Amino acid sequence: MDRETRVDLSLYAVTDRRWTSSLRDDVEKAIEGGVTIVQLREKDLPFGEFVSLAGEIKCITDRYGVPLIINDNVDVAIAVNADGVHIGQSDGNAKEIRERIGNRILGVSVQTVEQAKKAQADGADHLGCGAVFGTSSKDDADNVTLDILKDICNSVSIPVVAIGGISKDNIMQLKGTGIKGAAVISAIFAQDDIKEAAKELRNLSERVI
Repeated sequence: MDRETRVDLSLYAVTDRRWTSSLRDDVEKAIEGGVTIVQLREKDLPFGEFVSLAGEIKCITDRYGVPLIINDNVDVAIAVNADGVHIGQSDGNAKEIRERIGNRILGVSVQTVEQAKKAQADGADHLGCGAVFGTSSKDDADNVTLDILKDICNSVSIPVVAIGGISKDNIMQLKGTGIKGAAVISAIFAQDDIKEAAKELRNLSERVI
């Protein structure tokens, strides 16, 4: 499979345990609703607990055939044989991480055309771009305009996923930008009916793409 078609990015769920009492159950509901890829994002867990949680989540994602991506932590990804890793601009050198993870999926966060081109050259499979709307999930997230998002999509041949404050109410604003998917956190995991929220977002995301 080539790098452009390795994985379905149309509805990319990023976890946040602040919204959930049972992350395992909620990830399963989200996948049942239509999530196509899951990123486990844990900034503060000790290594052993992170590995344990990642192993539990991987049991679910494997059962449904959905890729599991680990945010930032290459060692955890390797320990649980996750499908891939996602890194930010300050989380290490993409080229070095590509060498460490082999053929696993590599996603890189970008906010400029220059960063996008470099990430592609360094071996990224796809890019995360945002924040496209205001977000409460990342305190340090600078906004990326829709024009910049479009420029980034046009500047690379690998898929781009929009992230940051995306909800069912604003996702259609992304139509025409060239993205291959939308990454969401609270729009799924903070909802009363996670499965139904994912189902609605999946339908909207496919209309955007």
